[in-house]
Amino acid sequence: MIYFDSGATTLEKPATVRWAMARAVNTMSSPGRGSHQATRLAEETDYACRTAAARLFGVEDESNVIFTSNATHGLNIAIHTLVQPGSRVVISGYEHNAVTRPLHAIPNVTLTVLDTPLFQPERMVEELKEALGHGADVVICNHVSNVFGCIQPVEEMAVLCRNAGVPFLLDASQSAGILPVRMDVLQAAFIAMPGHKGLYGPQGTGLLLCNHEVLPLLYGGTGSLSKLQTMPDMLPDRLESGTHNMPGIAGLLEGIRYVQRTGVEKIAAHERRLTAQAVELLRNTEGIRLFWCDGFRHQTGVLSFIVEGIDCEEMGEAMASRGIALRAGLHCAPLAHRTVGTLKTGTIRFSPSAFNTPAQVMQFAQILQSTLCKM
Repeated sequence: MIYFDSGATTLEKPATVRWAMARAVNTMSSPGRGSHQATRLAEETDYACRTAAARLFGVEDESNVIFTSNATHGLNIAIHTLVQPGSRVVISGYEHNAVTRPLHAIPNVTLTVLDTPLFQPERMVEELKEALGHGADVVICNHVSNVFGCIQPVEEMAVLCRNAGVPFLLDASQSAGILPVRMDVLQAAFIAMPGHKGLYGPQGTGLLLCNHEVLPLLYGGTGSLSKLQTMPDMLPDRLESGTHNMPGIAGLLEGIRYVQRTGVEKIAAHERRLTAQAVELLRNTEGIRLFWCDGFRHQTGVLSFIVEGIDCEEMGEAMASRGIALRAGLHCAPLAHRTVGTLKTGTIRFSPSAFNTPAQVMQFAQILQSTLCKM
């Protein structure tokens, strides 16, 4: 199988991730739950992962790096902290259900959607200025669309929010490990991200970077201040109830170290080269509509496309049967499809990783063109 579904989960991981997870299973218990060697080793790994993440993402205090089970978990913590019944919330037109469904669950939220056309970041900034002028309590935006790979102007948006005194929540699910994501630059209230995508960690891991007072989503034991029946005030304990996923954290640490060694710029450039190659091979293929930005100036290495007259999920299944793993459908982001006009059809998504090669892209294009001839 040739795997081009890294926008969902990076399948191939650095070997050190697997080794670290196996070691954790056999040697670590839970941090803060004892004074024996297994606990101390867990505490050392926990601290090492927090500090590595803090360094990569520009967080001054590693205690403000919170372990979550995925980006959705972190987004829910942040949204339920920032958004109250009756709040006025501004979001981009490219948000994932991990943002829109929690907002939908809170009563009487007034939602303003920046339905900016694809690959027009300057216009999104102008639309946000206008929305802030009408009043807002929170602004939420993903850094990169999981469907179309379009890069949102989050630095400019964060400045506008700071000047207006409005908390800014960033969903870095598709950018962490691929683009620079810096809390010290953005000064966002929260930044949420998964561990299993661009950070090359295992599934079931994620990070929430905190720069704002926060309400716990889960209540329970933390290994600290156990006499209290209220949650501790200090981070990270306030947001980390229950037993830690130490195999996951150990694997995430090695994934972060891989990204630090390789460099996010190098990873992004490699993925863009592969996607540009795919565009060049497919752009003149009859019946294929590609969603891409010339020069990839406002796009990461993610490419959505439609095959005219063929259901995208049927096409995805046909490609899978020939050994090519893609993602087809709405990608848990119907709002993004509504914004672009693909809600009825969905798209097929090609999303490489640092481990894919030009030869694999060539095979993908050849198999896609061959499959089209037979359908």
